[in-house]
Amino acid sequence: MPGGFDGGEGFARGRKFSSDDLQVLLLALIEEKPSHGYELIKALETRSNGYYTPSPGMVYPALTYLEELGYVTVELEGNRKRYALDEAGREHLAAQREQVDLMLARLRHIARRMDSVRRAMAGEDPLEADDGGWIPELIQARRAIKSALYRHDVMPVAEQRRIAAILRRAAQEIEGK
Repeated sequence: MPGGFDGGEGFARGRKFSSDDLQVLLLALIEEKPSHGYELIKALETRSNGYYTPSPGMVYPALTYLEELGYVTVELEGNRKRYALDEAGREHLAAQREQVDLMLARLRHIARRMDSVRRAMAGEDPLEADDGGWIPELIQARRAIKSALYRHDVMPVAEQRRIAAILRRAAQEIEGK
């Protein structure tokens, strides 16, 4: 996806999420708790440990669009709007659940990385806290796979299929399936 969540290593340069990505993330947050726009901005900032704070110029148009689609309902509270998920929004979110779960998992991972960097900058051992962050061996193994793929970027289709099968089996094993 240009300019947004790339479905691979993390986030592309520039905007961290495309408009479509932000919309489904907002739906997921609203599903958890009906919220005002400002609360949704703060929720994304908190989940990413400060890495991602969408601008009001991104969030409010997205919320208006979700309202126009019938995905959310709006309750006026003075001059503020509280957004709640409508049935059409639940259905859309259910269809996008895998993508949303992956984006939320990436935000959690980035939040842990941000915390690790802060600990290191404060002179603490970033690996001391057992917070589920990735250990150096795991990072090294992931990089080794990427490097092997980059070194063999031109290969016959049969070899690509063989490698894809290996990676699928590894992913299933990691997921415990």
